[in-house]
Amino acid sequence: MTGTITRLPDLGWMLRPLTEIPGVRHAVVVSEDGLRLGHASAENLSGPVASLSVGEAEALSAACAAMTMTGRSTAALLFGGGAGVRQLMLESEHGFVLFTHAGVGAHLGVATDPSADVGLVAQQMQLLVAKIGAHLASQPRDPVTDSS
Repeated sequence: MTGTITRLPDLGWMLRPLTEIPGVRHAVVVSEDGLRLGHASAENLSGPVASLSVGEAEALSAACAAMTMTGRSTAALLFGGGAGVRQLMLESEHGFVLFTHAGVGAHLGVATDPSADVGLVAQQMQLLVAKIGAHLASQPRDPVTDSS
């Protein structure tokens, strides 16, 4: 059996408008199964993670997938199997992380400073998803086929 491995396009360029919002540090687009589709960091950051490396963005992508799946399971438990999750928010003493659905099989995550206007960030995330949601979608992988 052989399969086709398709290189996923890096969608980080789409995230620039989010990283230009005051207080936004990083943004990542991930597939539903936790693969990094793209990431961006705001310019001139300081602190422990001044710019997301590919490895850090991949780790954040996996965490995003785990959080969204946990959110989906929790919503199903509390509200029934058809309940969807629109957005998740994690708050720490160092800032916020917001996760939202971003198209078929894709999610968008944004990390902010504590001083960020979280309402504005959430609104801009939704506008970005509405504007470019087709590009943020992650289609299922090609099936593996037998070759003779």
